[in-house]
Amino acid sequence: MKYSIRIEKSSSSRLSQIDFSNIPFGRNFSDHMFVADYKNGEWTDLRVVPFEPFLIHPGSMVLHYGQSIFEGMKASKNNAGQAMLLRPEMHAQRFNRSAARMSMPDVPEDLFLQALHAIVHIDSAWIPPQEGSALYLRPLMFANDEFIGVHSSENYRFIIMTGPVGPYYPKPIRLWAERVYVRAVKGGTGEAKAAGNYAGSLLPAKLAAQRGFDQIMWMDAHEFKYIQEAGTMNIFFVIGDTVITPAADGAILKGITRDSILHILKDKGIPVEERPIAIDEVIAAYHAGTLREAFGAGTAAVVSHVIEIGTEDLLLQLPPVDQRPIGELIKSEINGLRSGRIPDTRGWLVPVVG
Repeated sequence: MKYSIRIEKSSSSRLSQIDFSNIPFGRNFSDHMFVADYKNGEWTDLRVVPFEPFLIHPGSMVLHYGQSIFEGMKASKNNAGQAMLLRPEMHAQRFNRSAARMSMPDVPEDLFLQALHAIVHIDSAWIPPQEGSALYLRPLMFANDEFIGVHSSENYRFIIMTGPVGPYYPKPIRLWAERVYVRAVKGGTGEAKAAGNYAGSLLPAKLAAQRGFDQIMWMDAHEFKYIQEAGTMNIFFVIGDTVITPAADGAILKGITRDSILHILKDKGIPVEERPIAIDEVIAAYHAGTLREAFGAGTAAVVSHVIEIGTEDLLLQLPPVDQRPIGELIKSEINGLRSGRIPDTRGWLVPVVG
């Protein structure tokens, strides 16, 4: 279905204020945003408008009961200067799975995709030229009923805002194996990109930082035995010649980058397993000298090498980055796909059209 989207262009661009050689993640926003409002059971007033603050009622239900979800995506330019999206339909589908879990309306996939194309097309000049940087896309939806009462809202707002970014983790990270706080449980909201999941992670991340670590390595909620994620990323281990990542069991986010990595590894004949992985197995591999690599993976970071993992009584120090062929291969492959350096043989890239 083709939707009618009203376009209101900004009268003055802020693009000249951006230094593409020094782009802090999440600090800069482009000139426009897409906005739609859900009323009376349908999405209405579809528009691209200048990026600016908007008013919200103090009784808006999102402020009280947390119905809020989002996605993280990137747009890049290939070597011909064409703006490209990587697997955007998977983000649309995950967005709607998050919406279903949080009792929110879905955004029709064709509307989601058309809105993405509209906003990236109008702000394509904001896409950084260098490989590894990108235009970050943040679709989000929140409850907007002006009512204090615990039930699903009837009104929602859907927004896509964008901004140029460099690498999320520019250097290898240190992880703390958390044994008190948990990120998610089966049956909870761990598979949804719900705002509350991230709010609940802030205190343990702050405590880990006080110990000198960059992020949390999340463990299961029952035994604190099985590894789930690394901060806001999926996690991978290379033990011997095999890549292992925790199975998506209802408490782990089904990352699009995670899925892409699994495809790439299988295509290249690298053994890969999706299964529960206990911290004791990682420690045993470390002592045996077979723990070759560990890395987080996500849209923002792509691949973030883990240099150390701390527990209450042990510090695992992993090999230098220049001795990690698999993580570097994955990072180069995904960044190369985005830039056009590596041919897209899987049909993952979608050219942006106005």
